[in-house]
Amino acid sequence: MRYYVAKRLLTGFMVVMIVIVLTFLLVHIAPGDPIRILAGKDNPSPEMIKALQQKYGLDKPIYIQLISYMKNLAKGDLGTSILHNQPVSKMIMDRMGPTILLALTGAVLAVVLGTLLGLYAARYNGTKIDAVLSYISYFFYSMPSFWLGLMLILIFASWLKILPTSGMVNLRAPSKGIGYVLDVLKHLVLPVLTLTLIQIPIYFKIFKSSIMQVMTEDFVTTFKATGMDEKIIFKRYIFKNAILPTITVFGINLAYIVAGAALIETVFSWPGTGRLMLDAIMRRDYPLLMAIYLIMSVSIAVVMIVVDIIYAYVDPRIRYQ
Repeated sequence: MRYYVAKRLLTGFMVVMIVIVLTFLLVHIAPGDPIRILAGKDNPSPEMIKALQQKYGLDKPIYIQLISYMKNLAKGDLGTSILHNQPVSKMIMDRMGPTILLALTGAVLAVVLGTLLGLYAARYNGTKIDAVLSYISYFFYSMPSFWLGLMLILIFASWLKILPTSGMVNLRAPSKGIGYVLDVLKHLVLPVLTLTLIQIPIYFKIFKSSIMQVMTEDFVTTFKATGMDEKIIFKRYIFKNAILPTITVFGINLAYIVAGAALIETVFSWPGTGRLMLDAIMRRDYPLLMAIYLIMSVSIAVVMIVVDIIYAYVDPRIRYQ
């Protein structure tokens, strides 16, 4: 098991290093210049542009910029935002809390509800209940997240007027205590509901199909033929094998939690890293964009290592292959 974990750690480290280099090159090669945006559109002087390029090191060859970036990264310095003139790490940490609150809540609710509905549909496969759940699943799976968010705002905020339209807090609400918590939860309802509804179909379809596939395996038939209790068969053998794909999808969703649900955050004006990333892309803020991609790649590597370890624990055959 130790060798298995060490191998996964080494692989994850190598993947992160490769992603850092490729992302740095792609971000800097892509069209657009943050210095032009920073200098303004009113015919900035060449001297000003040159001075700004020298200040942020953008006048040097790209390989020199990459080496400098890697050295600063080794010191724990993610850089300074070109457009905001603030430490990138501080900007991301200020937005990380709201993103984790939104994305993690939606992901947990989606995996729990989707798995339970998939289990229920698998047990009643071919019935009207299964057909209804499948149709509802396809309906929400094909629905764009931003459109669903807008419809929920229209229904619950504009028509019924029972929930806020956007933001994370009401400026007139208490800034601390139980009143603040209740206000955040009230603002959280619609974006979390949107995220949950668009993710449930994924877990529903994956878990249902996994159960149906495992139930056709020869070892399940053998256990049933020997007279073993079906509840024991399901808990010990069917569920453990069927849950593996769900763990993978849930792990991938958690890995991308840093980027947040960018479209959902935009629709609901949620102050998370997703909106910050979109703003960095649109305005070509290289240090900020690189820092977000770095944290995202590290998150993906860490989560996938954790998923592999869980896989090895659930199915011991994996760690011996």
